[in-house]
Amino acid sequence: MEQILEVKNLHVHYGMIHAIKGLDFHVNKGEIVTLIGANGAGKTSTLQTITGLIPHSQGEIIYRGENVSKLPGYKLVSKGLAHVPEGRRVFASLTVYQNLMLGAYTRKNSKEIEESLNMIYHHFPRLLERKNQVAGTLSGGEQQMLAMGRALMSKPEMILLDEPSMGLSPIYVNEIFDIIQKIHESGVTVLLVEQNANKALMIADRAYVLETGNIRLEGKAGDLLSDPQVRAAYLSE
Repeated sequence: MEQILEVKNLHVHYGMIHAIKGLDFHVNKGEIVTLIGANGAGKTSTLQTITGLIPHSQGEIIYRGENVSKLPGYKLVSKGLAHVPEGRRVFASLTVYQNLMLGAYTRKNSKEIEESLNMIYHHFPRLLERKNQVAGTLSGGEQQMLAMGRALMSKPEMILLDEPSMGLSPIYVNEIFDIIQKIHESGVTVLLVEQNANKALMIADRAYVLETGNIRLEGKAGDLLSDPQVRAAYLSE
């Protein structure tokens, strides 16, 4: 299969803390791949490093065959790599529509932007209902939908999702995971970081289990879902 993303020997330091320790993994085009692990395992740091939000001390990030290790985040967006950060990070004082249009800032074709906007409203009908509402007044689930919609407005080939279900009610969690699957079915490759390991493994093709900056286990998501070690550590009710 064609690889869209390869991370090679990635090291990240926060001062004296060695947070990521020689990470190696890849994502094939068209997959949903999930990174699971306990708090502090390095999942968020991995995504932030891939998209240029934090520097790495060693290693390579290969996206669509190009070494993008030194590229700033905005250039990665224009190359088709989008990131939905942990905590949603919507622009609270702007409307839903304004937030979405900021997601399309790298694009020039107004007709294609309008098509993307209509697609977002199709995926997220609630955003259409609230398009003129200030984003800071949305519920947590609606803000998560807005953050995902904003990323999709860049028309990405690959999207990185960091804890999309965090802090949401069970109804919203189910809705967000349904939307992730629809995004994937539309042709977008997905790299998912998620505390809800059970939900993540149920929709993923493959998974990596991170532990203190290293990959402890990897394999098909279905195999890890039934692995006794994984179930005991990450899937206990």
